[in-house]
Order: sequence, then structure tokens, then C-alpha cells
Amino acid sequence: MRAPVPVTAPLRRVTMFMVVLNSVSTAMMLTGVNVALPAIAADLKVDAVALSWIPTTYLLASAAFTLSFGRLADMFGRKRIYLLGTAGVVVSSILAAFAANEVQLIGGRLLQGICAAMLYATNVAIVSSVQPPKQRGQAIGLTVSAIYFGLSVGPLFAGWLIELAGWRATFLMHVPLSLVVLYIGSARLKIEWRAEERGVFDLKGALLYMAGLSAVMLGVSSLPGPLGVGAVVCGLLGVWWFLRHERRHPHPLMDVRLLYSSRVFLMSCLASMVMYTTTFANVVLVSLYLQYLKEFSAAAAGLVLMAQPTVMTVVSPFAGRMSDRSEPRVIASIGMGLTALGLGAFAFLDAQSSLLFAVAALVLSGVGFSLFSSPNANAIMGAVALNDYGRAASTMAVMRVVGQMASMGLVAMVFSVLIGPVQITPDVYPRLESAIQTCFALSALLAILGVGLSLARGRMHAEG
Repeated sequence: MRAPVPVTAPLRRVTMFMVVLNSVSTAMMLTGVNVALPAIAADLKVDAVALSWIPTTYLLASAAFTLSFGRLADMFGRKRIYLLGTAGVVVSSILAAFAANEVQLIGGRLLQGICAAMLYATNVAIVSSVQPPKQRGQAIGLTVSAIYFGLSVGPLFAGWLIELAGWRATFLMHVPLSLVVLYIGSARLKIEWRAEERGVFDLKGALLYMAGLSAVMLGVSSLPGPLGVGAVVCGLLGVWWFLRHERRHPHPLMDVRLLYSSRVFLMSCLASMVMYTTTFANVVLVSLYLQYLKEFSAAAAGLVLMAQPTVMTVVSPFAGRMSDRSEPRVIASIGMGLTALGLGAFAFLDAQSSLLFAVAALVLSGVGFSLFSSPNANAIMGAVALNDYGRAASTMAVMRVVGQMASMGLVAMVFSVLIGPVQITPDVYPRLESAIQTCFALSALLAILGVGLSLARGRMHAEG
């Protein structure tokens, strides 16, 4: 058996700095592109439905590959996969920045999503590998706060860059930070973390998962047509087959047994998926609302969009520390409830709404998400043993990315039904307003369901 790597204070500091910096970088990339969507649509002549696929493709690729990379990280090293993903994000971002048409751009986003999956599958596992259980919630809270800081500054920087240099610059603004991460990980962090038993890679499970998830997503974006319904049904059958296969495999990509053996783990994962389904598209929808219906510039829209993630940056570390001392179920459920209220307010957003109303809804949603995210992540990691951190973290990442993907799938479906494959011009604005309101109303209803899932998880501290 391999001797455990000694965890010293300098090791914790360097590791946390690397993860925090990359969390900021990846979040900047994510929201920066969302702010650039109207500029991309105008430059490349992209219609409303195809426009929704620019963020959706990234999320689909991330969701499809996160489980596989989580397992490969346990087998061959979490830091190794993490740094490969960081390098891949740099290369794919450059390719996307120089795309000549929407096909090349979507292809670049596909590659970017695959590489980002390596980061999503490993960042929480790396943090959990160097932190003692009593400080894990605080460390996760710091990481989440870094993500929200990146989400805060991403729209602002992207807005400025779009006006100064065009939308292509938004794909490059995070690259310097990624290069610093590569230096830290390769030159300053001379250790590695992996599972004690390597096992074998479950290729059949990986293919079943990718195929099933892709079919569901493609089907949702084609609803309510018969092809969309058929694809969703086939995809759900594929996911069911995958789960059945994983339960019997000796070295599964997703430890399905955890879902059956721990109610805290199962309900926390489901609550996470619902939360991201209800909230991820907020930035896209509010960005479109501000730039089209309110005629804001990209820079002004980016400044407004900072409100929600700025609140998250401030509140998340406190929520993480509270979950180390108090029951995560209560804190996370309150957060989900506040988010439902914020989404419900957004459902009444129209062209005549005041800017203060939109900012207030963003702040309320931000507080709710902050109170949910860190405690929920702490509950998930606290429900598993040390040797399962990689698979637990990748499962959590999958729930997050699947939720984000479902959020954009909901937008794609609503846009397809209410707007159709046309460019967004002033005569389409009434349909755009209706589509935005419909997306938020559906999200608010889902968030209410999420409160029930969060409350049903049980007491983490009593079990662990």
C-alpha cells in the first residue's frame, strides 16, 4: 500500500492557491462568453436557437466527460488530469477565439468543454485531499467564493473587451491566469494524489453515459417534436442502462452504491442538480434582456451582471464555515428557498421593469445560491470515505454540469418553441421577452421542488 503524502501547511497553501486561481480563470471564461453572445450573433449572423448552442455545447461536453476524467484522475493522478485540463483549456480557447464561423466556434467550445471537464472532475477532490474534515467546508467555501469572484469580474471584463477589441478577446482574457496555474502545478507542487487501488477503466460505462446524456440533451432542445421526444426516451434508457451497469462493475465511473447507501449523498447530489438547472441560465437570460430589451451596451450589462456573483463571493465563505459547525441541510434549504423567490421575481421581468428590480432579483438569487452551494458540497464530501473523494467529487461535478446543461436545454427548448430559428431583431423582442419570462417561471417551480430534496437529505453530522 502506498504511504500517504504528508500534508503540511505550505502544501495546503500552494494547493489552495492553484485551485482558487484556476477557479477564477474558468469562471471568467464561462460568463465572459455569455456576455459576448449578442456580439457573436451580429458578427457571425447566428440565429436565436444556434446562439443558445454556443454555451450549451460547452456544457454538454463537460457533462459527458466529467465522470470519465474523475475515474482517470483516481487511477493516474488528480493533479496530472487537472494540469492537462488547464493546458487544454488554453489551447481550445485560442481556437475558439479565431473561429471564422459558427460551426468552428461551436467546435472550439466542444473541445473547451472536454478540457474543462478535467478541472471539474478534480478540483474539489484535490482540495479535499489536503484539508482535514473539520476545515473541509471552509476550504470548499473559499473555492466556491473564487468561482463567484470569477463570475463577478468575467462579465465586467468581457464587456470592456467587447467594446475595445471585439468578442474574440473574451475567449483569451483568462489565458494568463491559466498559464500561472500550469507553472504552479508543474514547478511548485511536486506531489500527486490518486486512489490506493488503480483498478481498470470502465470504457463501456463511459460510452453508455456519454451516449445517453447526449441523446437527452439533443432531444430536449428539439422538443416538443416527435424526434425530440424519441431522443429523450432513448437517452433516458441509456442512462438507466448505465446506472445498472455501474452497480455491477468492480471499478465504476460512478459509485452508484453511494447513492443507495447514503441518503445524505443521494439527496445532496439531486438537490445540486436541481439548483444548477434553475439558476445557470440566469446570466444568459439577463444578459439578453439587458442588451436587447433594455438596449444596454455590453460593458453596462456586464456591470449589472456583477451583482449576483459579487454577493456570492462575499457570502460563500461564511456559508462554508457555518456548515462545518451547523447542519448543512438547514442552511442549504434556506438558500434554495431564497433562490426560488428570486427566480419568481425574474418571471415578472419585462421591458418596462426598473433596473433596481432586476438587480434586487439578482442579489436575492445570489444570497440563496451562496447559502446552498458550499454547505451542499460539504455534505456530499462528508458522506464518503477518503478513498472515494475522486469519484464523489466527479459525481458532484456531473450533477452540477448536468444541471447547467439542463438549464441551457430548457432555454433552447423555450426559445425554439416561442422564437424559432430567426435572428433576434426588434420585431422579435416581444417573443424574446415572453421566452425569458417563461424560462424563469419554470425555473422557480423547479427550485421549489429542490427545497424538498434538500430537506429530505437527513442530518449529515448525525451520520458522520
